[in-house]
Amino acid sequence: MTDSYIALARKWRPKAFNELVGQDHVSQALVNALRSGRVHHAFLFTGTRGVGKTSIARILAKCLNCEAGVTDTPCGQCASCREIETGRFVDLIEVDAASRTKVDDTREILDNVQFAPTRGRYKVYLIDEVHMLSTHSFNALLKTLEEPPPHVKFLLATTDPQKLPVTVLSRCLQFNLKRIPTAQIAATLRTVLEKEGIAFEPTGVALVAQAADGSMRDALSLLDQLIAFGGGSVAEAEARAMLGTVVRDHVVQLAERLAAGESPELLRFARTLEQWAPDYAQLLDELAALLTRVALKQVVGEAYEGDELYASELIARLAGEFAAEDVQLYYQTAIMGRRDLPLAPDPRTGFEMTLLRMIAFRPAEPRTPGARPVATSGPKRADARPEESSERYATQTESSPQRGKAAGAEPADAGDGQWSELLGQLDLQGAARQLASHCALIAREGGRVKLALDPRSGSLRTAALEEKLAQALSRHFGEPVRLEFVAASESGETPAQARQRASRERAEAARRAFEADPGVESFRERFGAEVIPETVRPVK
Repeated sequence: MTDSYIALARKWRPKAFNELVGQDHVSQALVNALRSGRVHHAFLFTGTRGVGKTSIARILAKCLNCEAGVTDTPCGQCASCREIETGRFVDLIEVDAASRTKVDDTREILDNVQFAPTRGRYKVYLIDEVHMLSTHSFNALLKTLEEPPPHVKFLLATTDPQKLPVTVLSRCLQFNLKRIPTAQIAATLRTVLEKEGIAFEPTGVALVAQAADGSMRDALSLLDQLIAFGGGSVAEAEARAMLGTVVRDHVVQLAERLAAGESPELLRFARTLEQWAPDYAQLLDELAALLTRVALKQVVGEAYEGDELYASELIARLAGEFAAEDVQLYYQTAIMGRRDLPLAPDPRTGFEMTLLRMIAFRPAEPRTPGARPVATSGPKRADARPEESSERYATQTESSPQRGKAAGAEPADAGDGQWSELLGQLDLQGAARQLASHCALIAREGGRVKLALDPRSGSLRTAALEEKLAQALSRHFGEPVRLEFVAASESGETPAQARQRASRERAEAARRAFEADPGVESFRERFGAEVIPETVRPVK
């Protein structure tokens, strides 16, 4: 490597508005202002580090001083453009406010504002980290900032706009630069690597983009470091080793053991990870990110957009192994465990306890993988004993007729087969499952399935959801299925209506049992107590 090597963050710094990444809202406003000739005298660019604040300011300085004239597309070839790019343009005064905070420094700079530009069309003051100026410095700047000479433009940049006086903010046009999305960073890094002729693995690039946390400059600096670390290439293994991230397969294996619900095996595997000296907080972050992808697949039926870390086949398989309510529980537990990790005796203990908490809080009753949870009609009573529930409310014994309805054994619908039982066997999730639950089966004649839809749920019927339901039925019956919807008056009770009816019946039975309870009768007689019917809920 020679001394003339230029770091990627410098070499690939944007030189025109069309090269900016992720800041279209800023470039569009500035381009329109330049084209119309309505260029304000003071601009304030805010945003986190490495998102393009200084780059935009330099591009704007080139647009104003290009020898071809004021333009939104500077030529980049004239002396002014080249000198601005290399930081040698005499009329571009760059000030680091972090090192020049004294009022005397500010006055020294402002004393030269009244003089005309030496070479360019405008004298441009670029003040970086402007929030670091002292109060007296801001006061010295205010008057000039409000009424500058016509040949002067002020470009201010800061990562902390809250520290700027409102008097300064009111005198500037403010542009808030956004964090750059990970997908855009990854796409830019791939383009840079292709132009540099460097071999890369997409997963390694994705890891660098994720570690950059929205900063393009950080991403290019990390990429430079990874190229050196990997001996001239970008690979996943080297990226994980450099960034200190755990192997992706480890996160997948944790998720698979969670889906199986095997506490001993889950804990045993978690302890084997210690040999890799992982960052347990990051491990929980990656597990939560994987669960997010699984939940998205279950609910929406689509893969994570631009995902290069996990194959779509893997996410689809995990979505089928997890129950939807378990994914939500595990995700919430993971992020709560991540927050509480510093409070644990040590990170490994906190990580293992988080995994055990996921299993411990998992609902005991069996659930269908991938299915959405069924809403219950009331909270569980932790102190209720089975025999007490049987004697007082008659809603939880195995012999009770209400028990079957509460457990999901809904009444059979009219038509060829029991629709409720068939619905439980279908590979169907999300809104498509809701559509099916609000239908009743009228008849099935070969590949034609006749359904009646509850009129109150007509908004659920869309072409996309009908197609998903037809595909699920086709897979179940092993032949193409065509759906036909008819008026609800021709049908029996839908599964959703059956659940609602069962819920009302359980609530009514609970109220009757509660009012007939000897203890309640005693309270009425002795204290004049009154039962509020809507507060009585059946015990689950």
